[in-house]
Amino acid sequence: MSIVWSEGIIHDVEIRPLKTQTDSRGWLSELFRRDELKPEQFPAMCYVSETLPGVTRGPHEHVEQTDFFVFFGPGELKLYLWDNRSESPTYCYKMIVPVGASHPTAVIVPPGVVHAYRCVSEIPALTLNAPNQLYAGKGKKEKVDEIRHENKTDSPFVLDE
Repeated sequence: MSIVWSEGIIHDVEIRPLKTQTDSRGWLSELFRRDELKPEQFPAMCYVSETLPGVTRGPHEHVEQTDFFVFFGPGELKLYLWDNRSESPTYCYKMIVPVGASHPTAVIVPPGVVHAYRCVSEIPALTLNAPNQLYAGKGKKEKVDEIRHENKTDSPFVLDE
């Protein structure tokens, strides 16, 4: 059985264009503020990753973890989101969002929303993630909260080519 995805905004996903303050020294952008986040979204850790041109990360989802991604460049990415939460009012919705140097964006991805991103520029793209859970738990001694879909041949989470 094939899932039919509807295009639309996904409930609980927050997409925030980043605002920059520029002066003679360069620029500054607030990524997040505690007074703008729900307590369950407060970061537990932070990491940065580089994605090479043409490379895709995901699709995968989390059972409990909320991701707080910041896409700021250099490089450009396409972010793919699928609402896989059967109790959600936007179940079976998908979104494709351009992010990166041309569209500096912070995105909150709640548990159960499948996500992936692909570097679509000729230069690598940097991504910062500040999830609300520790990767592999305290001391990296717990099971990783991740359901991976990228190597499943029958995955309904298909990226456009």
